[in-house]
Amino acid sequence: MTRMAQLSVAISTLERPDALERCLTSLAGGEVLPSEVIVVDQSSNDDTRALIEKWRSSPLPITYIRQEPLGLAVSQNTALAHAPGPVVAVIDDDCIADRNWLAIIEQSFASMVGLAAVTGRVLPLKAEGERVYPVASRTSTIRRDFSGKTVPWPVGSGNNFAVKREWFTRIGGCDERLGPGSPGQGGMDLDLFYRLLRAGAQIRYEPDALVYHERQDRAGRISRRPMYGYGMAAACMLRLRERDFYALRMLVHWLFYRGRLLAAAFLQRRWMEVYEEWLMLQGSARGLIHGLGVHGPGRNLTRSQTGRTPNRPEGQTPLGTDTC
Repeated sequence: MTRMAQLSVAISTLERPDALERCLTSLAGGEVLPSEVIVVDQSSNDDTRALIEKWRSSPLPITYIRQEPLGLAVSQNTALAHAPGPVVAVIDDDCIADRNWLAIIEQSFASMVGLAAVTGRVLPLKAEGERVYPVASRTSTIRRDFSGKTVPWPVGSGNNFAVKREWFTRIGGCDERLGPGSPGQGGMDLDLFYRLLRAGAQIRYEPDALVYHERQDRAGRISRRPMYGYGMAAACMLRLRERDFYALRMLVHWLFYRGRLLAAAFLQRRWMEVYEEWLMLQGSARGLIHGLGVHGPGRNLTRSQTGRTPNRPEGQTPLGTDTC
């Protein structure tokens, strides 16, 4: 008999109901079920709401939250604010969870006292039509534990991680100046991992915690490269402005890392990779300038530091365990 894990799943979505349904189906077929799935929808239409209504009779308890299109960081902060349990697993709407995904995450937290977050592998889904290019993949099969200040890009990916809500709240959640849908464009997930480590957290990369990510066509892959560089450089500058001087070292390491990849691709005449790394470096240069000039508050959790669940703003519809 399928049991329910004592953790929640957060999914942010934007006008991709078909992909979201595929993701929900994978969760419903898991070895263990989440105690709740929080879907934060920033779509401009009601297609996603209609999809969630169809899932009322499913074994997944779903809370649906409709939100203005304010970016992925805002969406994840909202989802984590409404999560009822101590651990929240995050997956993108265009991903599919492996059958053992939640079970492995649950085991990881149980096996290591003081663990603050778990990340995992991200492999590409089967190619379909022109969607043959993997994006945001993470393929290492080596388990690693991270602690202390370190460069965050080996730590994990934002489309497959789980975090203790206590730690997420302690560092102020996602920086809403970063990530897709914000002026910072990207870097939100790596910045989150870095700030967790900076605060003393321990993070485990667990390759058995596996999700599959939708491929893109060539234009889709190319369009993401500048944003990745832009966001990472912007994040480094935001931390440097906090007088965290390790962020300068991190920025230099990032630029040399991308430069080495570009040089290796050039020497081996892999011209598409050369172009991608050039776009990444161009984006990094622009992100550096953005990070120097951006103003405003960095984080804005919906949940207060006391951990009380906020009142749901107008338009946020709970479809909780007794209705979905």
